[in-house]
Amino acid sequence: MELRQLRYFIAVAEELNFSRAAERLHITQPPLSIQIQNLEKEMGVLLFLRTNRSVELTPAGQHFYHDLVKVIDILEGSIENAKRIHLGKLGSLRVGFVGSATYDILPAVLRVFRKQFPDVQVHLSELSTLAQLEALRQNEIDVGVLRPPVLEDTLHTEIVSIHPCVLAVPKQHPLLEVEVVTLEDLKPYPFVLISPKTWPGLYTEILGLCHPVIQQEALEFQTVIGLVAAGMGISIVPQSIMNMHTQEVVYIDSVQQLPLASMGITYRRSDQSILVKAFCEIAVRVARSVE
Repeated sequence: MELRQLRYFIAVAEELNFSRAAERLHITQPPLSIQIQNLEKEMGVLLFLRTNRSVELTPAGQHFYHDLVKVIDILEGSIENAKRIHLGKLGSLRVGFVGSATYDILPAVLRVFRKQFPDVQVHLSELSTLAQLEALRQNEIDVGVLRPPVLEDTLHTEIVSIHPCVLAVPKQHPLLEVEVVTLEDLKPYPFVLISPKTWPGLYTEILGLCHPVIQQEALEFQTVIGLVAAGMGISIVPQSIMNMHTQEVVYIDSVQQLPLASMGITYRRSDQSILVKAFCEIAVRVARSVE
């Protein structure tokens, strides 16, 4: 039994005329009649009552037609969905992201992606860079929005933004009276730093730059800024954190030699997904538009 035969049967059942059905199918009548006869032989069921003047469905033919229409609808829907998945218009994308990305490019990237792929489900997981790398290895996420560097041959990272860090100090801090703040000026003051569990690269670079006295570490930049606001210390944070408005913290962006903070999109080199590629391209485009 072939799908073609089933489509031929439906055409005849709906037209109740072999000539009209053949015209509708863009074939001649003899091959159509032969295919319907073959279908009846294969099923062992008479589907049509034929006379010189009319064609009618048998009771078995009527039942077969009603069931077959449902099956064909499901089949055609499945074929269409498969095509849409192949084209990246349907499916799901699992995205890991560092918390600081929500103050950076992630909201804009998601808006553009969801507009371009409205029927794709996006599953978001807030994870540290290290946790995202492990999730990518275990195929638990498809793409990561994280903090480079990523030193793994099986993963590809596209750097989408690089911005200098800034100094975050409590309101009315003595450093606000200094005309040009240097790294040397930072040494007397305790620091609140992002934990190396969250961003080991930035943590290590800050230690190497100014050898700070660490008063407190935190897993999230929101906590870091909250502790700075409370007067627990000063901090070096990505420029994007300046979007985290607070009346109790002042950001100084003129300090020389502060680290650069980069944001990257990472995915498995073996992943050929159209959705992963599109997400990466959108991230690059969004990052360029805000520079």
